[in-house]
Amino acid sequence: MTLTQLPSDFYGMESQLTEREQEAIAGLRAAMEPMRAVVDEHWHRDEFPMDVIPAIAATGVLGHSWEETQTFPASAVYRGWAALEMARVDASLSTFVGVQNGLAAGSIGACGSPEQRTEWLPRLASGEVIGAFGLTEPLSGSDSARGLRTTARRDGDAWVLDGAKRWIGNATFADVVIIWAKDVADDQVKGFIVPTTTPGFSATKIERKIALRMVQNADIVLEGVRVPESLRLQRADSFRDTARVLRLTRAEVAWAAVGVMAGAYEAAVRYTGEREQFGQPIAGHQLVQDLLAKSLGAITASIALCAQVSRMQDEGTQEDAHSALAKAFTTARMREVVGWCREVCGGNGIVTDHDVARFFADAEALYSYEGTFQMNQLIVGRAITGRAAFA
Repeated sequence: MTLTQLPSDFYGMESQLTEREQEAIAGLRAAMEPMRAVVDEHWHRDEFPMDVIPAIAATGVLGHSWEETQTFPASAVYRGWAALEMARVDASLSTFVGVQNGLAAGSIGACGSPEQRTEWLPRLASGEVIGAFGLTEPLSGSDSARGLRTTARRDGDAWVLDGAKRWIGNATFADVVIIWAKDVADDQVKGFIVPTTTPGFSATKIERKIALRMVQNADIVLEGVRVPESLRLQRADSFRDTARVLRLTRAEVAWAAVGVMAGAYEAAVRYTGEREQFGQPIAGHQLVQDLLAKSLGAITASIALCAQVSRMQDEGTQEDAHSALAKAFTTARMREVVGWCREVCGGNGIVTDHDVARFFADAEALYSYEGTFQMNQLIVGRAITGRAAFA
């Protein structure tokens, strides 16, 4: 399958992918296109389109990060482009995959034992098992490294978990949730694979969201939840290990932000060719072209930044500050671009009929999750100055 250049990829940077990677992206793009027909109604109904999960899994996108489930050797740059492709159709679909593949499978891939990887990664890649990632809490978000309140207590050959989590994507329909909790014995953060059928576990959907409405975020309560030692992530002994997972996924969130920009931009360009004012399509108006050109510039710069961060990941030179800068920069540009694209559409930019409004609203969630803009700026600031200024 031949990969055609996206209108939003002005410099044709997808051509830097290998031939096999380009074929895979072309296949993913073809699989995503039919999903455009369902996302608006599900967004309005505040529901996730569960029937698209098998089609997403069939593309191989859920397993391309791990040797146990890869269908072909895939670079981090390819994985970023995959996130972009999904987000330019819908940010909620991209977020679902980010949670399933990046956070849930990523925790097991980065911190699990060989036995845990063999047991869980193929099931997550096939969509047989749906995963979620439980780090954020009602009273702990940006300060999770120190402020985690969920506790883990060893009791014989099991662990007892108590606490609460908030904003946990996929949690209302997940089969397992990776729960991060502080060990009362050594005050270190550890990770656990928690089946959602475990007694004492409950997940309640968060209502009345204005962004990522299809994503089923939940409040989780853990009351005396017992999990065996075999479900403790064997290579997660402190928050540094949690941070390893976030370092990998934060860069892919940056790519997803570019996808949101690209989706809004492409929708706005289509609109300007169809909408007529003063006897001609508004695509011929100077101020409209100015907004589109600024949007394309932001997208192009963001692709270049993300591609370099992903190359560094492949080389093993990527550090926290590199992915933090990518996430902060791209999400800030995303906010600008979706605003300009909404402006291009005038009053029609606030209804979802033309797609731009959905991207405009969903951008607010990407701006905040996986580390707020300010926290990522401070991670970069610490790298610049050698001084932490988080409080």
